[in-house]
Amino acid sequence: MKHDVSVLAADPVDVRLAARLAELRAERGWTLGELAERTGISRSTLSRAERAEISPTASLLNRICAVYQRTMSQLLSEVEAEPAQVVRATDQAEWMDSASGFVRRSVSPPLAGLRGEIVEGRLEAGADIAYDRPSVPGLEQHIWVLGGTLHLTTQGDEHVLNSGDCLRFRVWGPVRFHCPGPNPVRYALVVVAP
Repeated sequence: MKHDVSVLAADPVDVRLAARLAELRAERGWTLGELAERTGISRSTLSRAERAEISPTASLLNRICAVYQRTMSQLLSEVEAEPAQVVRATDQAEWMDSASGFVRRSVSPPLAGLRGEIVEGRLEAGADIAYDRPSVPGLEQHIWVLGGTLHLTTQGDEHVLNSGDCLRFRVWGPVRFHCPGPNPVRYALVVVAP
C-alpha cells in the first residue's frame, strides 16, 4: 500500500506550504480534529504537514484543497513568488510528489483577474494518482499529452491518451491519472476556473 506522505526535503516552498496550511485552518477557526473529519485525513498527518515534518502527496493535497475550495495551483501559488506577466522558464516553480512519481511545473500560475492557468505534469512509468473529489467542482480542464501515454479516468470513463491527444472535460467527481509505461508521460494541463 502506498503512503499518502513523503519525507520533507529542506525546501523553502514546502516550509511556506506548511505555514499556509496552518494559516488556512486558523482562518476558519477549525481544530485539527474538525479538519480531519472534513478531509478524511488523520489528525497526526495534518499536524505533521502543518509543522513541515512531511510534504503532502498530490492526492492528499487535493483533499485538503477541496475543503478550502481552491485548486492545488491556487494554493501552491500562494506560497510561491509573486507571479509576473511573463513567466520565464527559470522562474516556473516545480513541486514533486516523490511517493507517486509526479512532478508538477507551474508554467502559467494563477494570476488575479485571470481564470486560466497552465501546468506541466510528468508521471514516471507506473505512476498512479487518484483524486477522490475535485478541489473545485466544475473545474474545466484540457489535458494535452506532449509525450508518452496517459490513462485518465473521469466520470467512470477511462481515456487512453497518446502523444498529441487532448482530452477536455469538467471535473465533477473522482479523477485518476495513470502512466502505464514503459516510458514516462509528459502533458500540459490547462485549468480554467468556473
